[in-house]
Amino acid sequence: MPKMKTRKCAAKRLKQTGTGKFRRAKAGARHLLTGKSAKVRRRLGKDAAVKPSELSRIKAALPYGLK
Repeated sequence: MPKMKTRKCAAKRLKQTGTGKFRRAKAGARHLLTGKSAKVRRRLGKDAAVKPSELSRIKAALPYGLK
């Protein structure tokens, strides 16, 4: 049986923690930041956890996880 392929778009957007959970970057932090408050800009810089409802799709996209 051939090796399963990793979806590179998911591999580049996600980070895996030591316990196996996945982290993602928040949307809305690339441009048009002058209209946002400092509090919002600060929060956009932090990583967010991936929702449990998305995990099955992520595990299918990353069959070997992230190293």
